[in-house]
Amino acid sequence: MKKFMFSAFALLLMVSVSACRETTEEKTEDAMESAADDMGDAMEDAGDAVEEAAEDTEAAVEEGAQEVEDEVEGNDDM
Repeated sequence: MKKFMFSAFALLLMVSVSACRETTEEKTEDAMESAADDMGDAMEDAGDAVEEAAEDTEAAVEEGAQEVEDEVEGNDDM
């Protein structure tokens, strides 16, 4: 009877360890997917910020060029 109980206990222990391992793997996979999604969102936000900054810079350069042109032609309001 002792051997049977010991064998049953060992079997239950092995089953519980393997069941926990699958849960841990699933949680790790979910965490990795979440991190990848977050990184993708952050990259998209960074790209949008760079694009907006480039557009603002382009507008400022065009405005500055127009002011210089007006100054050279004598059309400056100042």
